[in-house]
Amino acid sequence: MYDEAELLEAKRQIDSTVHKIQEVIKTLEAKEQPDRYKSQLTLAKRRLKAFGIATRLIDDELARLKQ
Repeated sequence: MYDEAELLEAKRQIDSTVHKIQEVIKTLEAKEQPDRYKSQLTLAKRRLKAFGIATRLIDDELARLKQ
């Protein structure tokens, strides 16, 4: 399927994106009227969950490759 290098690079990219999304969430929640950004916050939080799932799946595949 994918080799270890591809999986590690995918995980690195996901980690970078997760960091950026976390910063966006902090920024939006710190705004004067965070309720105005409710849909953007919901989307960002859903993306964090999806990336969390992807990271766990990548970790599982990396563990399987090392067996």
